[in-house]
Amino acid sequence: MKIKNVVVIGSGTMGSGIAAQLCNANIPVTLLDLKTEISEKAKKRIFESKPPLLIDKSKINNIRIGNIDENFEIVKKADWIVEAVVERIDVKHKIYEKILKNRKKESIISSNTSTIPLKVLSSKMSMQDKKDFCITHFFNPVRYMGLLEIVSETNNDINKINFLKDFCENSLGKGVIICKDTPGFLGNRVGVYALQVAMTEAIKMKLSIEEADAIFGRPMGIPKTGVFGLYDLIGIDLMLDVLKSFKKELPKSDSFHLVAQEIPFIKEMVNRGFTGRKGKGGFYRMNRTGGGPKVLEALSYNLTKYFPAEKIDLSIDDKIDIKKLVSRNDKYGKYAWSVISKIILYASSLIPNVTKDYNNIDEAMRLGFNWTKGPFEMLEELGVKFFVEKDNQLKTNEFIKKLYDKKNNNFYGKRQIYTNLETLGKVKQLAKINKDNKSAIIYEHKDYKIVEFNTKANTLDYDSMDALKKASDKNMIIINEGMQFSAGVNLNYVMDFAKEKNWKAIEKFIHHFQMTCKQLKYSNNVVVSAPSGLALGGGFEVLVQSDYVVAHANIVTGLVETLVGLIPAGGGTTNMLWRWMQTQEAKKDPDFAPQKVFDIIGYGKTANSPIEAMPFKFLLEKDKNIMNRNKLLSVSQDLINEKKDGYKPPKKPTFKLSGSQVRGKMFQTLEKLFKEKKILEHGMEVGKKLAFVLSGGNTTINKELSEDDMYALELEVFVQLIQMEKTQARIKHTLSTGKPLVN
Repeated sequence: MKIKNVVVIGSGTMGSGIAAQLCNANIPVTLLDLKTEISEKAKKRIFESKPPLLIDKSKINNIRIGNIDENFEIVKKADWIVEAVVERIDVKHKIYEKILKNRKKESIISSNTSTIPLKVLSSKMSMQDKKDFCITHFFNPVRYMGLLEIVSETNNDINKINFLKDFCENSLGKGVIICKDTPGFLGNRVGVYALQVAMTEAIKMKLSIEEADAIFGRPMGIPKTGVFGLYDLIGIDLMLDVLKSFKKELPKSDSFHLVAQEIPFIKEMVNRGFTGRKGKGGFYRMNRTGGGPKVLEALSYNLTKYFPAEKIDLSIDDKIDIKKLVSRNDKYGKYAWSVISKIILYASSLIPNVTKDYNNIDEAMRLGFNWTKGPFEMLEELGVKFFVEKDNQLKTNEFIKKLYDKKNNNFYGKRQIYTNLETLGKVKQLAKINKDNKSAIIYEHKDYKIVEFNTKANTLDYDSMDALKKASDKNMIIINEGMQFSAGVNLNYVMDFAKEKNWKAIEKFIHHFQMTCKQLKYSNNVVVSAPSGLALGGGFEVLVQSDYVVAHANIVTGLVETLVGLIPAGGGTTNMLWRWMQTQEAKKDPDFAPQKVFDIIGYGKTANSPIEAMPFKFLLEKDKNIMNRNKLLSVSQDLINEKKDGYKPPKKPTFKLSGSQVRGKMFQTLEKLFKEKKILEHGMEVGKKLAFVLSGGNTTINKELSEDDMYALELEVFVQLIQMEKTQARIKHTLSTGKPLVN
């Protein structure tokens, strides 16, 4: 069996997202809804979506549209029919009746429901039809969330279920976990419980909204939105509907009911239209007063007033240390323990009735909620003995009791058992580990080394570079399990020196960065970078000086330093210039490449996928584009094995640039932008400094510049810019707001 044509019925958020991901995989898909114009609007939304649902806008041509009344015959040709209509069983049953009359016998039918049990959905189907029907629960946004739960029953055709799992893993890039038909399956069962515990405990302990989100966030390895921020993002009214469904489906004995009780002030919020980001605001809102800039405000529990959101200082470093967090002797430690202990107890109570594989719960939380650690990994980090003995009020369950009685602290076993691929998570359990470095970990595995950054957003500092240098004595793969490959140089690290006016320290660090990247580029070993998520600024400079890049389909890459008043100085400017100098246009016109790179870096252009990265030359034809993140390591291994014998580092480039001639052209562009008020005074200054580097400084077309000459120009200009007050103002603004400052 092959899946060559898919029909998605229902063009709402989830149906559109599923259709878009099928487009990304080059699978022809037809999107049907009640009326054709509804499908047309959905297609337009997909095309214009931000963040983009398509890895390349031309993929939209893989979608055909239609309506259920006039175009339903297309179902006859479909290998897979996905139902993603409103969560009403009567509507779904009518759709199934129509599908079963029209579909071809070997086709697969699935529902994207997150709340209705499979046995209810299939209650009116024949035993034969039930074999081909399952739930495929995608997470939103479909392109970016790795988890897909396939829910099946004993009467399913197991061969078809396994076939669908393989297809969704290999073609759609999903981490596919097969679940039992239980309420909430795995991800939502634990994830929604965790949100409710975090919220109810915060209210009970009288923590502010900001305090709760500061704890139930990065310190726990959970996205920084926290609990109240995530409620706003999902929609407070939608979350109330989800809770109603759980209360209806779960037995009264389930402890979920303890945290799912109606909270009066939240119901009042919804009644008044405060439903989160889609409404008038939620627990947070952006507000502008007196014509000033927008300010993030947080709501008080009594609903009387929004206040400017308080930045909570927990006085902890960026490392996730669960044991240290729950051991704090203050309200934050007590809150963290109360929440984490309840999540662990609830998750472990689901073994074995909901799943016998507790590590699949962890992976569901990683893939579906972007947690760094699942509840059982948290338990292993804390230690079973510590967990049980910390609190004499703790009522343990059978799973925890058995571990405690056996004194089994190392209970975890293998990771990522849902996939047969050799992943970084699996290799880390086997490899020799060097944890001496504060900012990166080196793993030795087989005949190569792996470097994994482990700072906040994997930003780069002196220690990150040291790790790369030390690992370059063997073939190397640079890869991370975190959400981001690297968001660039650690600006806080740089600003600490700037506050002390220690320009020499900054110069030393940037030079070290340059020399490290050069060592990667010219070592006698193969270096492969395998990015997922952000690979920006300094993170991209690591990529551009690796031999090969194995890029996940969801990378965001580019050089964005000008947005904070700097230029790329870790070799990014030089290497992008060299790439563009290899083009036919550059061979005819020596000013073509500098002007092209001036445009790319000056505007801080980024690409949202490997396909978008190619026209910018952020990636080259030799690099790889991977849909499934779990394949990054194995494809990188294959590249090393293929290229290591007889490997030779690249030849060092030389540059012939026209100096003031091309710089004058760049200045004309800047003056036009300044006149149109697209840039202001400091934008003009940064642009001139970038032009100075890309033009080769005080050179002429007859003079030959080495790569080291270009690196020296990068370094000189970077140090000049970091000393400027307006650059420092840009950096401070970006660090505090996450947005660029135009000055």
